[in-house]
Amino acid sequence: MIELFLDMMSAERGASDNTISAYRRDLEICEQQLKGFGQTLRAAGQGHLEGLLAAWANDGLAASTAARRLSSLKQFYKYLQIEGLRKDSPAKNLRGPKQGRPLPKVMSEADVDALFECADGYDTPRDYRLYCQLEILYAGGLRVSELVSIPLAETGRRDKCLFIKGKGGKERLVPLTGKAVSAIQTWKKMREDTLPTNAIAKARAEKYLFPSSSKLGHITRENFAKSLKALALKAGLDPVKISPHVLRHAFATHLLARGADLRSVQKLLGHADISTTQIYTHVLDARLKELVNTVHPLANG
Repeated sequence: MIELFLDMMSAERGASDNTISAYRRDLEICEQQLKGFGQTLRAAGQGHLEGLLAAWANDGLAASTAARRLSSLKQFYKYLQIEGLRKDSPAKNLRGPKQGRPLPKVMSEADVDALFECADGYDTPRDYRLYCQLEILYAGGLRVSELVSIPLAETGRRDKCLFIKGKGGKERLVPLTGKAVSAIQTWKKMREDTLPTNAIAKARAEKYLFPSSSKLGHITRENFAKSLKALALKAGLDPVKISPHVLRHAFATHLLARGADLRSVQKLLGHADISTTQIYTHVLDARLKELVNTVHPLANG
């Protein structure tokens, strides 16, 4: 039943591979834990799911993870209802644990400069590829999944933008800086000298800006994240605090700190709802406090 549900999510709702993997992982974990209660995932009742929530709380599972698993269960049982395999949803009336919304981890502009300064000292095509990826990521605030799968055909536009197909198939144009455009042009020339000769690899190279021998045809998110952490270590930064998503956060917060409006940042990030973007307003709060403390006539009193 899990596989049938995932097939539906992929075929009818256009869920991404990452979303499908998350649903599978959540539902398989729930299935295994319900077996410990002597119950199956398909036939579980509300009491069994309440037992799961209690077990997760006792295990110290993060509230965000518990909420995501419950959401997966609700989608699964809704599917069973639609298919006529259950009359009710045992998850319908359940609420996940309360979770505070943590502020995003961000990098200072000085840290970003240090990262770029280190990446700019490239020696090999692989090093330059990482530099190019950094330029694109920080210039456009892309999600890492969007970055690694950039179609080759979408580069080189006259308007110096990237056409990105993001979460849920939502499309947007991402303007690039001059340095990012230049980096893409240089990388496209450089990659020609490193392309493999076999037909399958060539086809992948013609499809993606950053081709790879992986099953996806392009470099993986994990591959880029690993390279980024190695670069952070080389730049004298704490690799634990650096990730592709942290750079996306840095893109948003640095724009806001320099005067960009929230609605524009929302469009650039590809957020469907501005409430998701509002998490970055803590930067604006800090700016307002600084203005009051430095500019106000009584600030020195």
